Amino acid sequence: MQLTDEQRQTDEALLHLGRRLHADGYRFICATPLTHQRYSERVEQLPARTMREVFGWNRPFEASLLSPDELEHMRQAGIISTSDQTLRSQVRWSTVDGLLLVHSGFPTDTADAVFFGPDSYRFARVVEAHLRDSCAPIEHAVEIGCGTGIGALLIARARRHAQVSALDINPLALRYAAINVALAELGNVVVDYSDVLEGVNGSFDLIVANPPYMLDARKRTYRHGGGTFGEGLSVRMVRESLERLSPGGSLVLYTGVAMVDGSDPFLAALRDTLDAPQWAWFYEEIDPDVFGEQLLEPGYERVERIAAVALTVTRRG
Repeated sequence: MQLTDEQRQTDEALLHLGRRLHADGYRFICATPLTHQRYSERVEQLPARTMREVFGWNRPFEASLLSPDELEHMRQAGIISTSDQTLRSQVRWSTVDGLLLVHSGFPTDTADAVFFGPDSYRFARVVEAHLRDSCAPIEHAVEIGCGTGIGALLIARARRHAQVSALDINPLALRYAAINVALAELGNVVVDYSDVLEGVNGSFDLIVANPPYMLDARKRTYRHGGGTFGEGLSVRMVRESLERLSPGGSLVLYTGVAMVDGSDPFLAALRDTLDAPQWAWFYEEIDPDVFGEQLLEPGYERVERIAAVALTVTRRG
């Protein structure tokens, strides 16, 4: 991905800030948007007191809380907004398994927002479980719709010899993923633009994805899954990924499914494909009920619940 000189300078400043936070032992577990909103409402009259409140809970803070170097990095990165004599970061930093990840500030309203939250942690657990349990060799791997790049980072860290691609259609996600790769000091990850797998050639030993699965009226990239109930992009990723698996290679996909009248429209759309003799597959519900507030939105009138699911498909060798 080509960056302007200004974008390179901005991202370099953000990288320096991340390194400073990492060196200081910064840790933060990112909550759901609803939990974040409720916590913020509880303490909205109080200024931030710690780095977790500044860069995790994304609360307003006074300049005196940060060191001059940290403030300068923020200014150079262009991530400070000012309101009522206080400052606020326009990005957040979260941690998972020793990795530090930059992502969009709260709320994630913009069309190019880079989301991170509980789904990301569940996705990470699914990817880590596959890496732990599978003995299949991995030479080439890819994360589709990488966002922060958490999937690609976990693969690259666990399989240092593998060449890993982190792909997305969102330029801001690619910039943040590149910063996160640099923070993790992993030299075997390439970050690049691609609409699913259209922008890359060849076959892969491992493909992982955590696609958006909501119906979003604003069609934000990180959130809108399309289709009748949000399953459209997940179905597309499965079908296009299976064509690109090497013999013995696997697709590991984590997503959410809007369950309708006791049935699973995502699995129903793929059943005929998955039952073909060249595939071995496993499917499970990771969490039977997530993002219940989404059921109040248009298009969910028939939906009973949204389940977090994981699908693993392996091409028989």
